[in-house]
Amino acid sequence: MRLVVALGGNALAKRGEPMTADRLRANVKESCRALAKLAREHELVITHGNGPQVGLLALQNLAYQDVAAYPLDILGAETQGMIGYVIQQELSNALAGEREVAAIVTTTVVDENDPAFDRPTKLIGPTYSAQDAAEAASEYRWTIAKDGKAFRRVVPSPEPISILQAPLVRTLLDNGTLVVCVGGGGVPVKLDGRGHQIGMQAVVDKDAASAALAAELEADTLIMLTDGDFVSENWGTPEQRDILTASPEAIGELEFAEGSMKPKVDAAIRVAKAGGRVLIGPLDRLDEVLARKVGTEIRPDVPEGIIFT
Repeated sequence: MRLVVALGGNALAKRGEPMTADRLRANVKESCRALAKLAREHELVITHGNGPQVGLLALQNLAYQDVAAYPLDILGAETQGMIGYVIQQELSNALAGEREVAAIVTTTVVDENDPAFDRPTKLIGPTYSAQDAAEAASEYRWTIAKDGKAFRRVVPSPEPISILQAPLVRTLLDNGTLVVCVGGGGVPVKLDGRGHQIGMQAVVDKDAASAALAAELEADTLIMLTDGDFVSENWGTPEQRDILTASPEAIGELEFAEGSMKPKVDAAIRVAKAGGRVLIGPLDRLDEVLARKVGTEIRPDVPEGIIFT
């Protein structure tokens, strides 16, 4: 089968952990061990987020003031190289060299008139207290939003139109290579009248970009790995109900948190409406997700609409 697996932020940096290179490698190593069986048996594309890492690079960027700060598109490309390198290396190690792994820098076409550029929602970087967030917003002219009990920087997150390197990814898969790509949603670019790429100051949601890639590759399944056991209606309330299986139309009627589960559900709806299958579940229970003992499945052929656990 041809699978696209999107690694959530917890696969790279667990909440509350210092964002050190050692912790990044340790988390990726653990993730790649969990993915090794899939990688041996299937055509596999691994995508990943970059929110904490691109925000950290932006902060480090501001510390050296002798040159102008690098823009978000270049920082996004840096995170693709950094994280892609570690995933490529640790997956190769987990497979003991049985499969070839290639990490590639990918670009994602967006619309420069996307309303997201006027309404930043993508959380990046570390968390701040209310006071520190207010100071950072004033000093750097950032937009700040609440993230749980803390605060984080938010940047525009336009909808992906297409992944420019999808034909290359397809060629690599056809030749037996495992691919790491669409890091952080891919570097957002617009195309000018001559078809030239121009970087945009944004961070594309990695789940939305993974869905776009899955559609372009005609993947059999998109798997979005996170730290929750299920997609839940009324999450965190006494009325919470965990969803085992749903049609895209039925789950599209429910409301989910803008900065966490909603992008995953929106991405799943996009794939399922195109006839694909999506699984959303915990990385550390991947075997159970695939066996349908845990996690949420979204697919077009669900007559009941939603099946709760």
